[in-house]
Amino acid sequence: MSMTETGMAFFDACETGGGWAACAQYCAADASFSCQSGALAEVQTLEGYTEWMKGLLVPLPDGRYELKGFAADEARGVLLAFAVFHGTHTAEGGPAPATGRSVAADYVYAMEFAGGRISHMTKIWNDGESLKALGWA
Repeated sequence: MSMTETGMAFFDACETGGGWAACAQYCAADASFSCQSGALAEVQTLEGYTEWMKGLLVPLPDGRYELKGFAADEARGVLLAFAVFHGTHTAEGGPAPATGRSVAADYVYAMEFAGGRISHMTKIWNDGESLKALGWA
C-alpha cells in the first residue's frame, strides 16, 4: 500500500469511529499524537486519539467528515488531510445532556510516516470554537 493509500484508509477508519481496532494496521505500534488544544491535552498516543474519536461519535451519532483536501509530501514522508467535521449532540454522552446543537469544525491531520506506517500525527483544531458551538463550553 502506498503512503497515500495508507493515510486515506487510516483517516477514514479514524473519522468513522473505528477506534484503534480499525486503525492499528496503518500505524506504528508506538505512534505518538499531539494537538494544541485543551480537549486533547492528555492524549499522547495515536491509539488514544483514535479511541477518543470513537467516543466522540457516541454523543454525536451523526458525526461525519467532509474531506476538503489531501496532499502527500513524499520527500518528507508527510500527508496532510484538511476536512470539516460535522455533528449534532443528540445522544447521551459528552459533558452535558444532549444540547441539540451542531458543529462544523475545520481541522487538519499532519501524518508523519516511517517504515510505511504512521509514526506520529498532529491535529490542528480550534477546540474552543467547537465546544462553544455544541454548548459544551
